[in-house]
Amino acid sequence: MSDSSRPTIEITLLERQYVIACPPDEESKLERAARYLDRAMQGIHAQGKVVDREKVAIMAALNIANELLETQDEQRAHEQSLSELSQRLEKALADAPSR
Repeated sequence: MSDSSRPTIEITLLERQYVIACPPDEESKLERAARYLDRAMQGIHAQGKVVDREKVAIMAALNIANELLETQDEQRAHEQSLSELSQRLEKALADAPSR
């Protein structure tokens, strides 16, 4: 498939339009991600400390990566707690007297 025939979608980041190659079945996910990234970039830009678009994008990417890693850590902790509870339940059931 040539580049000219690849499906694309237009997104807006920090008031600038970008055309991104995207399969039709992934458009809603890309639009959602673009909105999330745009909000993150707008927040950084609004603080006025970072003006350069590239630096704003890098700061937003780092913030989002940090959010992702924190969420993954929390998920692992929850999974560990569930595993421990499951093991305790299995042991309690195994130790319970039979009827």
